[in-house]
Amino acid sequence: MHARTKRISPLGPMPKPTALLAPVALSLAFAASARAESLPPDPLHSPMWAFHARRLLVGAPVVFDPAVRLIVPMIAENQHVFPITVDARTIADVRRILIYADLNPITQAIDYRPEHALAYVSARIKLDQRTPVRAAVLAGDGKWHVGGVWVDAAGGGCSAPPASRVKGDWAQHLGEMRGAAWREGDHLRLRITVRHPMDTGLVENIPAFNLESMVVRGANGAVLASMTIQGSVAEDPAFTLMPLTQGAVSVRLRDTEAHEFTGKVTPGG
Repeated sequence: MHARTKRISPLGPMPKPTALLAPVALSLAFAASARAESLPPDPLHSPMWAFHARRLLVGAPVVFDPAVRLIVPMIAENQHVFPITVDARTIADVRRILIYADLNPITQAIDYRPEHALAYVSARIKLDQRTPVRAAVLAGDGKWHVGGVWVDAAGGGCSAPPASRVKGDWAQHLGEMRGAAWREGDHLRLRITVRHPMDTGLVENIPAFNLESMVVRGANGAVLASMTIQGSVAEDPAFTLMPLTQGAVSVRLRDTEAHEFTGKVTPGG
């Protein structure tokens, strides 16, 4: 007996993928172009301005505003510990303050929410190369107010091991916290420092390990300010805030390994 086979005719030539994808590609390109065109031109002429603005500022209106004051050295004498202060107290109803460096491998440093605090924050960050350093301030009207400046840095701030790793004493001091507060009118000037290596994950054989959040509460337990923290913040972080209270405050920090560090600060004057 002979087996019989049946030949199935092809359905015909399939359309070329480019013919189907071209309208989608054109649509996506048009949308990306429209988003880019909605951003104001960057006065710093950074190659990464549009990319980071779309990613971090998520499509909200943006304006470059001299009311966002950045107080920084123009040259990073130590790229591992670069001080930056953002003062946006003349902008009404500030909801968030982002600090970021365009050309850092970990772009964002902090996302600060001054819920019951003045629009002022000071921190220390790492710089991996010469880069624009920016502050983006979100006001209650939904608009981002942006300020920035180019900073010269030798490089390597994010990709070198912290000093405590080199000395090998980081574990003995992990989470040690110091705080001080001074009364200034209706608010405090609060300074918090905490021992932590703030590993970026960019150093061989050292995984990422950093503080990830901070919450400041008043004596009644109400949240005065909160912050999301990234590995581009300098080792042994130091923050200065201006919470709207004159009494004692409590501080809780948490890191990426779920360690929590708490402290209480009473005004000294």
